[in-house]
Amino acid sequence: MTRRHSPTQPPWGNAEAVFDRLEGAWQLMRTIEGQAEMRGVALFTREGPDSLHYREDGRVRLANGQSFDGHRDYRFERAPDGLAVFFAETPPRLFHAIALTADGDGWTGAATHLCTPDTYESRYRFLADGRFVIRHTVHGPRKAYVSETVFARGSV
Repeated sequence: MTRRHSPTQPPWGNAEAVFDRLEGAWQLMRTIEGQAEMRGVALFTREGPDSLHYREDGRVRLANGQSFDGHRDYRFERAPDGLAVFFAETPPRLFHAIALTADGDGWTGAATHLCTPDTYESRYRFLADGRFVIRHTVHGPRKAYVSETVFARGSV
């Protein structure tokens, strides 16, 4: 099913509404340039009014043809004008906070996370067609890659 949105009713609403519209199931397609791809499902489950548990499960295929099942968990929290993403640890540790700004009928935000000695430059884009994209550019002495994940209701 294709959702259509008029210019007066963008798919994400205002910056505060983006968080609530994440709830539910999303198909995901991730590419890690020159290294791997992953297809699967991401599920945002409500934990409270300002908290969502994120769980992704999928099939990873490496550039050499090997494949295996993979998963990842995070905690998303509502933040002023955006959202905060935490690692699924006890106690939770902040990955990054994303302040959203208007971008046409969508929203965009960026953040940096230092994972000593490597740096993650992350950009979130909530698109006018209802999809969203998370892009991590990772650089440092141990890591150098770009990971981009496209999330869509239905198939990607």
